[in-house]
Amino acid sequence: MHQTEIHSFLTHFFKENQCDITLLSPKTFQVQLTKEMDKALMNRPFYWHYVEKTGAEPQPATLTLKTAYEDEEKQQAEFMHFGSPRLHEIFRFVEKKGAHGKFYEGVKTSSQAISLKPWLSLNGKISYKCHQKRETFFSIGLSLITGEMLNDFHTLIDDRTYLVTIPDYCFTLTPLIKPATGINRIQNHIKKKIEDDNHEWADVAEEKMKKDLSLLDIFYDDVFPKPASYEKEKEAIIEQYKPIIELSIINGGLFYLYSHPLAQK
Repeated sequence: MHQTEIHSFLTHFFKENQCDITLLSPKTFQVQLTKEMDKALMNRPFYWHYVEKTGAEPQPATLTLKTAYEDEEKQQAEFMHFGSPRLHEIFRFVEKKGAHGKFYEGVKTSSQAISLKPWLSLNGKISYKCHQKRETFFSIGLSLITGEMLNDFHTLIDDRTYLVTIPDYCFTLTPLIKPATGINRIQNHIKKKIEDDNHEWADVAEEKMKKDLSLLDIFYDDVFPKPASYEKEKEAIIEQYKPIIELSIINGGLFYLYSHPLAQK
C-alpha cells in the first residue's frame, strides 16, 4: 500500500466518520475525533467510564497525522505507514463496522418520481506474501443494470450525500444482475487482473527458497537418518519463501444512484 493510498484512505475514513479534518500541509493533517472514534482508536476506557459516570463534558482527542516526511515540519505528527499499529487498528474498525450496507443517493425531488439505479460496490485488498509482503487495495463498482464495471469506485461517488432510507418521490430500478452474480463477476475480474500481473517477485522468492534448501541439504549431507531439526528447518524455509496471493473483501454495499458515477457534477 503506497503512501498516497494511505493518505487518501485516511482522509476518506475520517470524513465518513464525521471527524473534522484540518490540513496543515500537503501530507500532514489534524483530526478532531468524535466520541465514537475516540473510543475506537484511543484506548481510553477509564476516561470514558469517568465521563459517563459523572456526566462531565466529553473531550474527544485530536490526532495529528502525516503520511510523508516533509522538508519543513513545524508540527509533531504521528507517521502513518503500512506497518503503523494505528493504521491497522483503523483497518480492523472498518472490517468490523462496515461489512456491508445499503445506501440511497440523497437527491432533491419534487412531485415527479425519480429513479435510482443499483450499483454493487466491493472494497478489498490483494496480499502478495513471501519473504517480503505487499498489499494493494481496490474499490470496484458494478452496475446491476448494465454490467459496467468501474475502478476506484469509492472516490468516484465520495462527494455525494447518502441516506439509509429511500428519499421521497424516488423509486429503485430492479437489478437485472443479482448481487450474488455481481460479486462473482467482480471477483473474477480481480482474479484475471492478478493472473495478468507481473509475478517476477514469485520467481525471485522461489529461487531464494531453492538456494536455502540446497544449503540445508549440504549442511545435513552426511547425516543419516535426517533428524527432526532438518524437517523443521526445511518447513520454515518453505513457509518463509513460498509465494502466496490472498484476495480478501473488506466491505461492500449496494448504492442506489441518481446519476452515473462518471457524470460531471
